[in-house]
Amino acid sequence: MTKAKIEKILQDTFHPQYLQVIDDSARHAGHAGAREGGHYRVIIVSSTFKGIKLIDRHRMVYESLQPIKNLIHALSIQAKDA
Repeated sequence: MTKAKIEKILQDTFHPQYLQVIDDSARHAGHAGAREGGHYRVIIVSSTFKGIKLIDRHRMVYESLQPIKNLIHALSIQAKDA
């Protein structure tokens, strides 16, 4: 459910040429923070990132996910220019 929400937000915001959202939550079962949200990896390729520094790409992704931030405990991002 959260994975689908992440995918929808990122699709709608960045119109990526490639998007993969991986739910790693099961690998972190028992971890104290796991009860407060899931662990996810995002690989996103979008022309929206053209000319934007890596740190700013990450900020853009984090900002887009603010509406569901309480569902995410950990997020790994690979954001690439198309």
